[in-house]
Amino acid sequence: MARVDVIMPQMGESIAEGTLSKWLKKVGDEVKRDEPIFEISTDKVDAEIPAPTAGVLAEIIVTEGQTVPVQALVARIETEKGAALTAAAPATAPAAASAPVAAATNAPVASTAASVPAASVPAAASNGNGASFEDRVRTKSSPLVRKMAAEHGVDIAALHGSGVAGRVTKRDFLAHLESGATAAPAGARPSMHAPGGVADAHAPMPEPRTGDRVEAMSKMRALISEHMVVSRRTSAHVTSFMEIDFTRVAKIRAAKRREFEAATGEKLSFMPFIIKATVDAIKQYPIMNSSVAGTNVIYRGNVNIGIAVALEWGLIVPVIKNADDLSITGITRSLNDLANRARSKKLSPEEVQDGTFTITNPGVFGSLMGTPIINQPQVAILGIGTIEKRPKVITGADGEDTIAIRTCAYFSISFDHRVIDGAVADQFLATLKRNVETFPEAGVL
Repeated sequence: MARVDVIMPQMGESIAEGTLSKWLKKVGDEVKRDEPIFEISTDKVDAEIPAPTAGVLAEIIVTEGQTVPVQALVARIETEKGAALTAAAPATAPAAASAPVAAATNAPVASTAASVPAASVPAAASNGNGASFEDRVRTKSSPLVRKMAAEHGVDIAALHGSGVAGRVTKRDFLAHLESGATAAPAGARPSMHAPGGVADAHAPMPEPRTGDRVEAMSKMRALISEHMVVSRRTSAHVTSFMEIDFTRVAKIRAAKRREFEAATGEKLSFMPFIIKATVDAIKQYPIMNSSVAGTNVIYRGNVNIGIAVALEWGLIVPVIKNADDLSITGITRSLNDLANRARSKKLSPEEVQDGTFTITNPGVFGSLMGTPIINQPQVAILGIGTIEKRPKVITGADGEDTIAIRTCAYFSISFDHRVIDGAVADQFLATLKRNVETFPEAGVL
């Protein structure tokens, strides 16, 4: 018998840590090689991590909710194969995501204050600037704790952490607040180390009351929270709306659906038509496909469309790369593949990066319209309301008005007014409207 080490994998070059969000196996369970045994959350994606070998899960070292550096020891598997005593999990594992409005439904996770055996944490070492591994981890903390520290003007490095290598957890920080030691010196200025470099208002911290339930945010929810706040502080948000008639597209879809599915093996929804119409409009208004870098504007060479996917545990935006080079068939295949793998936690970190324009579809839940927040560092995001039949006034060739049943939806475009004027945003939306309402039937297959 031999024991094989299971380690925290590195989910991308820039990722230095991961939070073990859920164990899929318990001690004593038999596991097969490459069978998922636990889930992790990182700054980029959620992922299911497979077992490096077959055997029995003999020991769990990192509990649910703990954040540990890559290469940290997570568990051990007992196996009869003694050829290798240590087997690292794959350097890159599949990952998953979440969507526009779905809230996390995970049960409360174990506190990150639980201790971790010393063997699971790399030994303290200098970073070349005199800072030990422990100091770097403590200072780094999590996005949520860093945000809380910035709001209260607290230096994380000065706190004693109970997490891995002295990492300051949310529980540590709340205990520090309750001790009364967080008051900033009189006349102190608000911290400028908040996300986006903007001073935070010192809003009062709500206190739980009798009967309340306190549940720590998941790693993904904390990251979404930080990302949304940063975006609101970074971009000058403005939103415009326009109603778009889908009657023509609905007829084309109904007429071509069977032929399309027989030829491609893919389901044909309204979304590929919307993506194609959006890409064609972006080609006419390239400012919609840009990013702001100080006083410079970066016009992206490719159109990479991010599609928000709603999952039970959060929000993720997989990206259709080079959508400007794809037909309806190509867009449909990419869209369906990304959405399916997002729901099964099989996305790689690269597949949720480098988006240049985002589309979110709250209409799938019945929402008429919305004002989505821009996905930084992009400058615009398209919101799609529910597509439904409505009575509309139609002017005939003879000039007479009649009431007809039309398939319509409200579209919204939230844009960064720093670089996009209202007229340009409205012209873009009008072009998108025209592209949908005049969609060529020959462009489907």
